Amino acid sequence: MFERRSALLGFISSLLDLGLTALSFPVAYWVRMRVLTRMLGSDVVRPRIYPFSMYWTLFAAILVIWFLIGHFLRTYRDIELRSRQKLVGDAAKLIILGVVVLNAALYFFRADYISRAFILTIAAVDFVLVVAGRIALLGGSRRLREKFQRFHYCLIVGLGQNARELASLIEQSEPQGLRLIGFVNPGIESESRISGLKSQYPIFALADAYGILQNHVVDEVLFAVNNDELESLEALIDRCHKEGIRTRVDLGFFPRTFPRVHLENLRHVPLLTLGSTPNNEFALFAKRAADLIVSAFALILLAPLMLILAILVRLTSPGPILFRQTRCGLNGRRFTLYKFRSMVANADELRSELEALNEIVGPAFKMKNDPRCTPLGRWLRKFSLDELPQLWNVLIGDMSFVGPRPPLPQEVERYAPWQRRRLRMRPGLTCLWTLEGRNRLSFERLVQFDLAYIDNWSLWLDLKIFVKTIPHVALGRGAS
Repeated sequence: MFERRSALLGFISSLLDLGLTALSFPVAYWVRMRVLTRMLGSDVVRPRIYPFSMYWTLFAAILVIWFLIGHFLRTYRDIELRSRQKLVGDAAKLIILGVVVLNAALYFFRADYISRAFILTIAAVDFVLVVAGRIALLGGSRRLREKFQRFHYCLIVGLGQNARELASLIEQSEPQGLRLIGFVNPGIESESRISGLKSQYPIFALADAYGILQNHVVDEVLFAVNNDELESLEALIDRCHKEGIRTRVDLGFFPRTFPRVHLENLRHVPLLTLGSTPNNEFALFAKRAADLIVSAFALILLAPLMLILAILVRLTSPGPILFRQTRCGLNGRRFTLYKFRSMVANADELRSELEALNEIVGPAFKMKNDPRCTPLGRWLRKFSLDELPQLWNVLIGDMSFVGPRPPLPQEVERYAPWQRRRLRMRPGLTCLWTLEGRNRLSFERLVQFDLAYIDNWSLWLDLKIFVKTIPHVALGRGAS
């Protein structure tokens, strides 16, 4: 709520951090050259430090790494609501993680001439400057807001639980400059006070609301009423529109289980969109672009290996090289999934005979030491090499590198409604639960991992899962 007000101070804070980090570099250099030289002697310090001009690359690397980590840790989100202890902790996490990443980069690029003691000196100076800068910025912004009365005044229409929740959130956001004027009673029921809040606020009759709009500073009116009451408040909403007062409506009459709500337009028709899957179009486009580029290069680079594996599959057991199977993809779309065949040719026919040995509770079928596997197939599955043909599925858009694994149609038919939500993202080659040990988890737990992935999805999460999958596959921790 009111993200732009918080984002502005967060942006200013990130620029301030960047400037102070830039300042910490020459200060740390001065400390090393002057202070530590006097304390420890030039024989100890001088041989380990070079002229300032040799550190421009390090200087640029620190600025970039610190900036990226600060935003990755969400250090600047709702910064006004953080205590001094939290500000100190955030700065410490930022700088410690920055030092770790920087040292890893220096090791990778073999920049041995850069003293690690010098880096620690920069980190110590930067920590002091950043903490002092953040505390000064927040203290200064609050004092300026108090002095010039730069508050944002809100009026809530409604007296129910949703109205109380909104009022509580506004009270929590007072450091951001929000102030609650009071409540408007939308009905005829009398109410003398609202319980559960830090302060007591006046309750106005609906007929008095028009006078409040005319005689008081009102920046926003928030309607927290049920659907029937909203219809009876059309005149008040129209009055707010005519006066140009911003109006917000609490969607309390919709289930609050939707984590993502946004407004879109279909031509000239405004549509309220309620969803539980990622809706960042740019990030989803970047994910698809990465899938397209990486899968194309991977198919080219791995073509010799795939040719060798295809020959081995053909020579070691009768049957086709590729295993084709219908799976369910994005929103239930059916597609043909490709694998190197790792089982006997009639594996699907034999599955019904093995259902009693299923080691996972639920619609999915998992079985350790499946007797249908060929000797070569066991080795292929151990290192997930049987999955390589799915690079084609990724290239043509049926799948992604990271996402919930694609289920069989007959498994989907047995899904509970909440389990079907795992179909709302494009299926992937790897996912969270493949890293946890797919044969050790119940089906319900597998779905919970998939839903956690969907609810917390980001490009960074995809990258982390992808990177963690590489040693997982290399060490032979694939399917049993």
